[in-house]
Amino acid sequence: MPISPRVPELAALDVLVSVARLGSMGAAGREHGLSQQAISARVRSAERQLGIKVFDRATTGVTPTYEGGLVLEWAAGTLTAAEHLASGISALRGEREANLTVAASMTIAEYLVPGWTVTMRRKHPTVVTSVRLLNSTDVAAQVLAGDAELGFVEGPEVPAGLDAREVARDELVVIVPPGHPWSRSGPIAPAELARTPLIQREFGSGTRTTLEQAVPGCVAPLLELTSCTAVKAAVVAGNAPAVVSSLAVAADLVDGRLVAVELQGLRLPRRLLAVWERDRGLRGSAREFLDIAAG
Repeated sequence: MPISPRVPELAALDVLVSVARLGSMGAAGREHGLSQQAISARVRSAERQLGIKVFDRATTGVTPTYEGGLVLEWAAGTLTAAEHLASGISALRGEREANLTVAASMTIAEYLVPGWTVTMRRKHPTVVTSVRLLNSTDVAAQVLAGDAELGFVEGPEVPAGLDAREVARDELVVIVPPGHPWSRSGPIAPAELARTPLIQREFGSGTRTTLEQAVPGCVAPLLELTSCTAVKAAVVAGNAPAVVSSLAVAADLVDGRLVAVELQGLRLPRRLLAVWERDRGLRGSAREFLDIAAG
């Protein structure tokens, strides 16, 4: 089946995802070794090709539109699939001496794993790391099945059959856009959060599991999405609250694109865990990767 002319090339999708993750054209330019003007031109070209406005521009940075958030979520999946394709082709051609498959929950994969993989590549250039982006429940299943040597999860509990080690900590944050009533009302009661339809991550994500255990009785979500980027875009577009990792919104809170809302008498800290199958243990490149992540 021919590819639609509406689908940009992988390099253009990579630029769009980088701009969304970093929050500005300039930061994305530095990451890609390009000028801000060049990144902006590539974004405009991709938007023309898509026929969709992906970002709202402001002096403080860029924010994905609602439609843009969905495009970015699909683009991230396409880039991951392309990485797996390239990884498989390299393996077939015998271009690697070792291989490591890591499964990571979405928040950890987006905000922590890239730095770890770069360090791994510098320290062990013959090891090529393949990363699978999943929710925490699916990460545990992949590790238990032996499809990934090492996993990273956000849930409050260690799944049965796995050993674990803490590699980082974050805190769940209630976020709203600047014009939302909660942005001016001061702390809200956990009961009010529970009865308010939220923009949520999908069932099985560590973020959602942690929230539902800490705040029982949450009503059905207003909308379910599978990435932090899409959730943040929907919060702005829909003027509705969400609960996300502090890692995902640090820049947005500083720039004023989003506002954090305090909960009365409740904080939501959590441990971010590396997990591996207990009986197989951890050795070789998987052990090296864990040491980098925990360092």
